[in-house]
Amino acid sequence: MNKEQFITLGLAVIETELAGIEALKLQINDQFARACELMMACEGRIVVTGMGKSGHIGSKIAATLASTGSPAFFVHPGEASHGDLGMITNKDVVLALSNSGETGEILTILPIIKRLGVPLISLTGNPNSTLSKAATTNLDASVEKEACPLGLAPTTSTTVALVLGDALAVALLDAKGFTAEDFALSHPGGSLGRRLLLHVSDVMHQGEEIPAVTEEASLKQALLEMSKKGLGMTAVVTSEQTVVGIYTDGDLRRTLDKEIDIHSAKICDVMTKNCKTLPANILAAEALNSMQQHSINDLLIVDENNKLIGALNMQDMLRAGVI
Repeated sequence: MNKEQFITLGLAVIETELAGIEALKLQINDQFARACELMMACEGRIVVTGMGKSGHIGSKIAATLASTGSPAFFVHPGEASHGDLGMITNKDVVLALSNSGETGEILTILPIIKRLGVPLISLTGNPNSTLSKAATTNLDASVEKEACPLGLAPTTSTTVALVLGDALAVALLDAKGFTAEDFALSHPGGSLGRRLLLHVSDVMHQGEEIPAVTEEASLKQALLEMSKKGLGMTAVVTSEQTVVGIYTDGDLRRTLDKEIDIHSAKICDVMTKNCKTLPANILAAEALNSMQQHSINDLLIVDENNKLIGALNMQDMLRAGVI
């Protein structure tokens, strides 16, 4: 087999799975809405279960639900009948995945689920199966064919089940008014957590680290302050620390282009007035977005009276992992 044949086979798999996802649109119906309602009304946890490949998909769905504001966990159906059913309470909702709808390990625990009286949502590829008929509502994840040329390995069916699980999670997220800050609380680690949890106050330079000169200062004094503090800029403030402008490395290049005498010029004559400022209590990611929108690398941080309380630049964002 040559590389062209490998490419052809890979594309065929993608086309088959895309067709399965496209057909899934018809299944976002009253049954889907009912499943969302049951999950929204859940006072306990959403308990996801599934065997084999369905179990792997179920585990991912449970993780997605949990991280988007719908508390959930995965229970292996084989272990459930040997004690793990004790994890399920009468305040929970069960989401059971089985492509055939006849998975023995799940059918074994059906009577216990029924005895608990908890709502059962099935996600199956056979709406006429035992599991589908026993469920409070069934999500139809049937596919015309698997992407596997033998028609045996779960491929299209698992992709469709995963997409349907994502649809449930995102629908619930939006219905609950789940915010970026809520999301951050369950993702404190890694770059995602840093982007969502860090505030400007966590990143900015404060106190003696802030480069600042008064508006009466000379350009030479401003350059010395910039060199001393090493941020590539300085704030220009009044005697009461109110921000009136900023002077950056970029401003210096523009000053030199105008052949201004840096030894005699006043900072108030060459500074950038009406510069962009932000408060300290916003997310660092919001500050980064503002810097990118305005094509600037430096920011002055002010309080509610426009008094200077901090400074940061793009390098600070990079070091903090916000970028």
